[in-house]
Amino acid sequence: MWKYTIEVNGMMCGMCESHVNDAVRKACPVKKVRSSRAKCQTVVISEAELDPELIAAAIRGTGYDVGMIQKEPFQKRWLFG
Repeated sequence: MWKYTIEVNGMMCGMCESHVNDAVRKACPVKKVRSSRAKCQTVVISEAELDPELIAAAIRGTGYDVGMIQKEPFQKRWLFG
């Protein structure tokens, strides 16, 4: 699995976060996507490697600015007890 952390500027409210999340879901096969206006970022979890430019284009298409994109392997952590 892969984790992409995308810098997104211009989100001002919860609806902005939802628009970004929906755009990413429509453009890419993701397991999870979460945006935060406070952190100015969107985090995408995917089983397969994704094209970062495809993610960026989907977000830009909603009217937000995309900055740096970081990609790293992702391993789900289970919490017990």
